[in-house]
Amino acid sequence: MSCPPPPQPRPKAAFSLVELLVVIAIIGVLVGLLLPAVQSAREAARRSQCASHMRQLGLALHGHLDARRRFPAGYAADTASPTRDPDTFDAAPGTGWGLAIAAFIEAAAVAAGYDAPAGVAVAANRGVVSQRLAVFLCPTSTGPREPFAAQSESGSPHPSGAVLGRTDFVANAGHEDPWDVAARASWEGIANGPLFRNSRTRPADVRDGLSKTVFIGEHSQALSQKAWAGVVPGAWCQPTEQQRLTGTAAEHAAALVLSHSGPAANEASVIHVPNDPAGHCDQMFSEHPSGANVVFGDGSVRLVEAAIDRAAWAASCSIAGD
Repeated sequence: MSCPPPPQPRPKAAFSLVELLVVIAIIGVLVGLLLPAVQSAREAARRSQCASHMRQLGLALHGHLDARRRFPAGYAADTASPTRDPDTFDAAPGTGWGLAIAAFIEAAAVAAGYDAPAGVAVAANRGVVSQRLAVFLCPTSTGPREPFAAQSESGSPHPSGAVLGRTDFVANAGHEDPWDVAARASWEGIANGPLFRNSRTRPADVRDGLSKTVFIGEHSQALSQKAWAGVVPGAWCQPTEQQRLTGTAAEHAAALVLSHSGPAANEASVIHVPNDPAGHCDQMFSEHPSGANVVFGDGSVRLVEAAIDRAAWAASCSIAGD
């Protein structure tokens, strides 16, 4: 009697080339569908963190108000000093609004180490003014984070040798850009925003109401240099190399801490809404795709869409609605 043949092993199932291609195509479609959602969620988280930082700054503005009975100046300068810059009348100390509120944002040790009479530009204060403070940075900004050396108009190092820590936030000086107006000791009557050189704004001065007036907004370091500590007299705010190639020009040192909305006397038909593609060094500019976070005078933080009506934006940047 013959034995039956041994059972043959069943051939292993395998994907055909066509099936593999189909699976790869399906995975590619799923990734393509999910990636924008993931990126959107990440940006929402970054925008929320940016708003949290700005909310701290808004509270610090009011901490300064409670302690000093006024909001901080956009920056301080002894415009009568014989050593003032002849083109702008900027002079020491140059202390900016960010350094003025440092004690109210859990950076009291930083503020305590600053020699205010000597000012921002001196070597003795470099360890303070060159620091990187996370609260002054927007996580969406793709700009540099390391401190930068103050520069002259040509882009060469400024004679002071000052080194400044960066920020992605600027204060609102109003419609006008007084730093481009003929040199004068006072910007009173020119700047109609809440924070400018040597401003002493009180709530009663903001006739439109604090909740309707912009105090602080974003300006990404991807566009130009910004300093949280203040201004170096005679220095210039330089655009990034990319923006320089597109035609954006350097601005006087005030633009290191301030912005304006327009319309200004030298460009009466121009209003710079947030994220305006014109991309000037002295306007508000954010890398959030939907708009820019803004701190109003009551300390609230709101997202201002890039499509905001230009006249409405200009009105919100003035303390008198004009």
